[in-house]
Amino acid sequence: MRLSRYFLPTLRENPAEAQIVSHRLMLRAGLVRQSAAGIYSWLPLGLKVLRNIERIVREEQNRAGAIELLMPTIQSADLWRESGRYDAYGKEMLRITDRHEREMLYGPTNEELITAIVRDSIKSYRDLPRNLYHIQWKFRDEVRPRFGVMRGREFLMKDAYSFDIDKAGARKAYEKMFVAYLRTYARLGLKAIPMAADTGPIGGDMSHEFIILAETGESAVFCHGDLVDYDILGQEIDFEGDLGPIIERWTGLYAATDEKHDEARFEADVPAEKRIAARGIEVGHIFYFGTKYSKPMGAVVAGPNGEPVDLEMGSYGIGVSRLIGAIIEASHDDNGIIWPESVAPFKVALINLKSGDATVDAACDKLYAQLEAAGIETLYDDTAERAGSKFATADLIGLPWQVHVGPRGLANGIVEVKNRKTGERREVAIDQVAAALG
Repeated sequence: MRLSRYFLPTLRENPAEAQIVSHRLMLRAGLVRQSAAGIYSWLPLGLKVLRNIERIVREEQNRAGAIELLMPTIQSADLWRESGRYDAYGKEMLRITDRHEREMLYGPTNEELITAIVRDSIKSYRDLPRNLYHIQWKFRDEVRPRFGVMRGREFLMKDAYSFDIDKAGARKAYEKMFVAYLRTYARLGLKAIPMAADTGPIGGDMSHEFIILAETGESAVFCHGDLVDYDILGQEIDFEGDLGPIIERWTGLYAATDEKHDEARFEADVPAEKRIAARGIEVGHIFYFGTKYSKPMGAVVAGPNGEPVDLEMGSYGIGVSRLIGAIIEASHDDNGIIWPESVAPFKVALINLKSGDATVDAACDKLYAQLEAAGIETLYDDTAERAGSKFATADLIGLPWQVHVGPRGLANGIVEVKNRKTGERREVAIDQVAAALG
């Protein structure tokens, strides 16, 4: 994509309303614009990142055996009355009345609707287990929306729901999602640590939050340092096999948010040199809640002997849009965002250092065509801005690689390649750039 033809409204100054790094950089880098309090329009660069995160989340859900569907944003209040949550949920729920005076709501979550779908569709234990998920917009009317997409009112979420005939099956479903989440965050370039959590309004008796460490995190977290070094992507995972050893490895060491932190146990269980006390950002939450929804809503199937059995359920959420803010909080410097390659909107920023110079223009055009032909997504800065301004924009939007093309290097057949994360620069023959970055 040529920057001269792209829509990238960057800002030079920090917006006054932005209180944290990710909010400031998302506005300055032209990822989003606020439409109303806690509600954002996703501009082209931000949308590309959103779609890349969504793709990775979807691939890992599918890998774990979950099946995608799509539920609506608007739900009937009657379903929530069946579960008993309509009046209990609170003012965060946006309640709506349609022209026929039917009470509706903008879904903050989907336990009721998915339970109704399964209740009406599955009648026998032979049709179980099932794990159904979708990636859909949600709305929670936060009393004080702030921090950009980190605590907005409208947000994109992946929510999955498992259905099993017994507790043993439900635990297996929970373990699959636990491991799928570890893989998802690792692929996003994040070090996510699972921590036992309160179940809150979702309910249930088994729950884990997935926390990434970041200086600007919303809560205090405490953990064993070895957890930060664990690698899940290097393991072969059989999702139909025994996942217990993986779960034990990741939950066997101390890890707690401030709500569940036990200082005496922390000091007793973790050697002093391994203790991490830091700030953390929640990027996912999984729950097992048994029959909390299936029993009041009549989600019953025939068991092996024909007996009625209430379905055992769990739910598993990832804030897809929130993840963009979390990634930026964990990966930035004074100059701007530093995107992991897996989610970057483009892989390469190709910078023409002397636009209007026939030789440089021709070399950039040729190199741009070569990169695109090699399948390397490139944002080509062909604008008439000064080189310093182009460098600042490239650093701000945080693409993993920069290729600087100017008359001095071209005289020797070379260009400069910069790694955005490390700052390392090296000279590469212009006809070898595609191979070097491929």
